Amino acid sequence: MRTLRAITAAGAAALLASAGTATAAPTPPPAPTARLTDTQVDTAVRRLDATINEMMRRTGVPGLSVAVVHDDEVVYLKGFGLRRVGDPATVNPDTVFQVASLSKPISSTVAAGVLKDPADFDRHTELPGFALKDPWVTSHVTTADLLSHRSGLPDHAGDLLEDLGYDQAYILDHLRLAPLSPFRASYAYTNYGFTAGAEAIARSHGATWQKLSADTLFKPAGMTHTSTEFQAFVDAPDHAATHVKNADGTWSPRYVRDPDAQAPAGGVSSTARDMSRWLRLQLSGGTLEGKRIIPADALARTHLPEIVSQPPASPTGRTGFYGLGWNVGYDDAGRLRLSHSGAFELGANTSVTMLPLEKLGIVVLTNGAPVGLPDAVAADFFDTAEHGKATTDWLALTGALYAQINAEGRSPTDYSRPPTGAKPAGEDSAYTGTYDNPYYGKATVAATSEGKLTLALGPEPMVFPLTHYDGDTFSYETAGENAVGRTGVFFSPADGTVRIEYLDADHLGTFTRD
Repeated sequence: MRTLRAITAAGAAALLASAGTATAAPTPPPAPTARLTDTQVDTAVRRLDATINEMMRRTGVPGLSVAVVHDDEVVYLKGFGLRRVGDPATVNPDTVFQVASLSKPISSTVAAGVLKDPADFDRHTELPGFALKDPWVTSHVTTADLLSHRSGLPDHAGDLLEDLGYDQAYILDHLRLAPLSPFRASYAYTNYGFTAGAEAIARSHGATWQKLSADTLFKPAGMTHTSTEFQAFVDAPDHAATHVKNADGTWSPRYVRDPDAQAPAGGVSSTARDMSRWLRLQLSGGTLEGKRIIPADALARTHLPEIVSQPPASPTGRTGFYGLGWNVGYDDAGRLRLSHSGAFELGANTSVTMLPLEKLGIVVLTNGAPVGLPDAVAADFFDTAEHGKATTDWLALTGALYAQINAEGRSPTDYSRPPTGAKPAGEDSAYTGTYDNPYYGKATVAATSEGKLTLALGPEPMVFPLTHYDGDTFSYETAGENAVGRTGVFFSPADGTVRIEYLDADHLGTFTRD
């Protein structure tokens, strides 16, 4: 429908002049065609060894495993570096890595195999214990809404509850308290929204998500070292430890990340060899070695745009979309490009990219916290295939993007430097006690024998030493997957509340004294 406001004077005249006359239908542009030759792909494959070795040298990431599939053949499969710093065991194509959010396109493959009919993605999702703040949205939200992050839930809703030690049932139940943005008109990446959609499928079939994944995808596709359960990763003799970067530039396996609570969204572990089989299935429309594993129409539905995730940054920029577990885009030649990255700040970073028209895909698994390495390897590979060489320093670009992401959420206040003339704190009794919050549960502030205050959060609970900053303001060092350094703790003794800056992004972080 055109509006008067949208019609210029010249445009209006043209419309009037053409009124009542027949015009030929515009000719649609030609469909995109494959452009890469075997020789071009071979050139990119031959460059991979040098590219990976150089990028690992620049980043120091301990270990990496990679697979490339072209025309239903695994044309590259190799491991690099160490499974664990301080241990001589090396990475090989059968080393098991945590793939983090690369779990999402794997899980949407499972969903396609279970639902079978593409229309079933658009059916209302029912999951006991899960609701959204708006009852109307709760009664209308579908599997597609949840798998494409368009339910209206805030960005990464529920992740901080996981960091505090709450289990999946608690987290899904408490998402009903999170504020909503416009339903189906806004995009916000949400692990627990995605998890709710997948778990609803599993519950409706009377199975766990692991069993459903194994029966639908892992076993039929011969993905023998792939699981959605953390214990399977830990028990694998040949698995890659997770590493974080130290201040001196070295890497250490300091943390263990158990993602079971969000298994469909981030809990998969796998190998480059297994992932190559999944890539072949994806690029062959759901078949593998002549056997139909996932219905073609249902799998194709996961590759369609569902919501704008990245509006174009300039008039000539391209729009980014999110599908069902996939980042969906179209390049300058009109070719569909599917991708997804995975990242654990506690020590893993992964990437998958596919050009279905070219029947070409690459998956890169690493055992280091995100610094852009797997994304850069993939981007360099496709750039080389297109142009014969890399046209930019992809590692510098992706590394800068991850550094920008990692800086988000940090407090604008430097709590390590109290202001000049800072007011003294009140008596401990002004702050100590138990506080309640409907979303985050209990918070307990206690005085230690050394005259310090501590803050206890979560079901275990986790205990954080408080450092005085100014007056009734304290701080503590955040911990876990979503840690952002020091955050403020603002007491209001007069009204018996405390607000925790780190937990208050969605205005859910105020606790009231019992």
